[in-house]
Amino acid sequence: EQDLQEMLGNLLDNACKWAASRVDVKVSVIGQGLVVSIDDDGPGLAPEARQAVFERGVRTDELVPGSGLGLGIVDDLARLYGGAVVLEASPGGGLRAVLSLPAG
Repeated sequence: EQDLQEMLGNLLDNACKWAASRVDVKVSVIGQGLVVSIDDDGPGLAPEARQAVFERGVRTDELVPGSGLGLGIVDDLARLYGGAVVLEASPGGGLRAVLSLPAG
């Protein structure tokens, strides 16, 4: 439970930092797993930078406060539980983070 809160907290914190005015959260049960999609309407992230931001300490912009650890922690915890987190373009502009976790 604490790890799930950590993952969701980091993803929401990131979305709120970058959003212009809106963050949308969608939670779905698919098969035996949980999928959480978090969309923001911020500037988004270039496709070539999306994997790099999972490395601890990597930041794409120094203007917004942060340590560059949050997404790396989410990635590590998701993998620990047999899940994954991916970043993609949000249909409304901005970035979408999708956290998928198996049941159990």
